[in-house]
Amino acid sequence: MHGRIISTVSSMDTAFDSTIDPREVEFYTRLADLWWDRAGPFWPLHTLNELRVSYIRDHLCRHFDRDINSAQPLRGLRVLDVGCGGGILAESMAALGAAVTGIDVVEKNTHVAALHAQQQNLSITYLTGPISSMVGAEQPFDVVLNMEVVEHVADLHTFMRDCTAMTANGGMMFVATINRTPLSWLFAIIGAEYILRWLPRGTHRWNLFRKPQEITSLLQRGGLTVTDSAGVAINPFKRRFSLASNLQVNYMLVAARHAPS
Repeated sequence: MHGRIISTVSSMDTAFDSTIDPREVEFYTRLADLWWDRAGPFWPLHTLNELRVSYIRDHLCRHFDRDINSAQPLRGLRVLDVGCGGGILAESMAALGAAVTGIDVVEKNTHVAALHAQQQNLSITYLTGPISSMVGAEQPFDVVLNMEVVEHVADLHTFMRDCTAMTANGGMMFVATINRTPLSWLFAIIGAEYILRWLPRGTHRWNLFRKPQEITSLLQRGGLTVTDSAGVAINPFKRRFSLASNLQVNYMLVAARHAPS
């Protein structure tokens, strides 16, 4: 069983999708080959991924009544990883038993992700294109992972509409992003990109950071209810991440669509 790439939209279709920011596509295309270099520019994502996988797993096990101690507690669940990048989170979900589909607008990302999945003997489907290409063409998923994507899209309302449309009845969506506050400018841009140099300069633009209430409103508009939230605290000296109650910088939201009775 191997990772494979399925291209669903042509380059012309992608160019006219309102959610895609060409600057973001160009930026991540240049970095695509570095996704699985744990000492490279994406090391924070690898470290953060360990925290997020546990958080996601625990909520999914409670919601879908799964045994958290099982080796593959997500077996049978269909998971969509939106903006999957090089496949870091997608592979973690597949290892927990989920049937994973990853989608990204950067073609080099999905090629890197599929190659790495093949090397790990993981069966993951990768699509190249915007999520709008899936709406109406694919069945909604039990789980939609919307992690560190909303701060990179040009048309947030349309993007979130498409993400909620791909969340099945009784399903869940996880959103992770950065709040638009003075603290996030100080820590996520000045600190991470310029002082500590944990991320390449230009990774983020403060004006595209999203406040929790903005995301919550769009989730509600799509029929989902936020059931939990958590901040992410960073220890810059030990390079460690932990869950926190403060949502002023990094945060995660958990939302569910209740099945009709």
